[in-house]
Amino acid sequence: MEVGAQIKKYRSNMGISQEELAEKVYVSRQTVSNWETGKNYPDIHSVLLLSSVFNVSLDQLIKGDVEIMKKEIKETEIKKLKKYAGIYAVFLILTVISVVPFMAFMGWYGMMPWSVVYAVAVCFSFKAHKVKKENNLSTYKEIVAFMEGKRLDEIEKQQEIGKRPYQTVLYVFGSAAIAFIVTYLMAKIFSL
Repeated sequence: MEVGAQIKKYRSNMGISQEELAEKVYVSRQTVSNWETGKNYPDIHSVLLLSSVFNVSLDQLIKGDVEIMKKEIKETEIKKLKKYAGIYAVFLILTVISVVPFMAFMGWYGMMPWSVVYAVAVCFSFKAHKVKKENNLSTYKEIVAFMEGKRLDEIEKQQEIGKRPYQTVLYVFGSAAIAFIVTYLMAKIFSL
């Protein structure tokens, strides 16, 4: 992070030691040293005090760090979405292909373990949906762009917003049709 370099630069310009700066912002000399070397980051209270001591705006003090933080947050969100979507996909497939075997081997009691598999799939579906909603993603194109670390331009964004209602309906009917076909075929296989 660049804030450490900024602290060191402003401290040097003022001609004060780390210990003197530490006294002014109510921390230890070691804490100031850790900030300057990038081992840790000052909390918001310390950043405000540093801004006041150096007589600079917050923007000047943390220049460059805001963009780095945004990038790190976005990468974290992308990883989270990939993780939740992957787990959801696995449990969704298990939900579809396990209903018939559970029923064939356990009768109606097979619905209990199947319900657990289904509940896990739904749980991760909601988690993935929450990440998508927090990042304003609804269509496939928006999600793909987000996963690649890109953003759609304004015209593309408006086109995608227009597709949202239709896409949702297609997903529901498509998923239902696939689930019905797979379940029907598995029922036929296990009844032989």
